[in-house]
Amino acid sequence: MKTQELLLRLLDEAFQKKTWHGPNLRQAIRGVSAQQAAWRPGAGRHNIWEETLHAAYWKYVVRRRIEGGKRGSFVLKGSNFFRRPEKGKANERAWRADKQLLEREHRALRRALERVLDTPREAKLLRHIYGVALHDVYHAGQIRLLRRLMPR
Repeated sequence: MKTQELLLRLLDEAFQKKTWHGPNLRQAIRGVSAQQAAWRPGAGRHNIWEETLHAAYWKYVVRRRIEGGKRGSFVLKGSNFFRRPEKGKANERAWRADKQLLEREHRALRRALERVLDTPREAKLLRHIYGVALHDVYHAGQIRLLRRLMPR
């Protein structure tokens, strides 16, 4: 398998393709309602909604580094973690919109990777490329844990 195929497969499995290790990020949030996504395990702890946007943000950061984009151009104001739900917006529409943002950022990152893989820049960006895939797997595990901790 070529490096390009391996990296794209790693990225896809961490986010959306079938894996051997358990749920990927998309599977981890599948079936989660807005109410469940907003649930916090404790004061000052992140919820599923925030973890989802955090993953979207870091896909954007890696894409920005690949494409040479300017900082501060993410669609949401702020960086890293975004407080969710926003006041008065703990509804399915707002949750769906933020999940769609994650999907868009993943697709945009994948397109950017396809353009840069097998070029001289690949080696320089390799750590970011596999790092964002591992980041998805890490947060998929956190989300699954939050789902199990949630009161029923």
